[in-house]
Amino acid sequence: MIAEETLVQELKDKNSQAKAFEVLVNTYKERLYWHIRRIVLDHDDADDVLQNTFIKVYKNIDGFKGESKLYSWLYRIATNESLTFLKQKSKKMGIGDQQLKERLVENLEADVYFEGDEIQLKLQKALAELPDKQKLVFTMKYFQEMKYEDISEVLKTSVGALKASYHLAVKKIEAYLKAD
Repeated sequence: MIAEETLVQELKDKNSQAKAFEVLVNTYKERLYWHIRRIVLDHDDADDVLQNTFIKVYKNIDGFKGESKLYSWLYRIATNESLTFLKQKSKKMGIGDQQLKERLVENLEADVYFEGDEIQLKLQKALAELPDKQKLVFTMKYFQEMKYEDISEVLKTSVGALKASYHLAVKKIEAYLKAD
């Protein structure tokens, strides 16, 4: 795999940009897709948001200063694009954020790309009940097995606050799962 610094230099160089961007997409598309998918839940929406994420990265690579890891920057863009997408979607549908989350979880059952069983569906329902920050921290830590330090770079939050958010999310999910 190409070193991050080298990839960033090649992305910023007009002569190597196209090839470097192809490497970037091939390296990160699957991880970013699943990160986005866990936020927006719908396969087609996740594809759209992923495309928007890579467009934003392409247009803004010159603004990347290297103060964080490249993948942290990518995840931050993907996270923001996902949250913006959900806000726009709820606005378009004329419903609140929570109603949208409930509809998305209901639609998961009919989604041919959702391979989860009853337990996975129940977990998604529990996640839909969480505030956005807790949901993001939980999914990044639990599903993607990211380190708190990396999540901290992505969400621009202290490690202590992230640990507290994760702990609260776990407690709420446990309570939700036991309630049935």
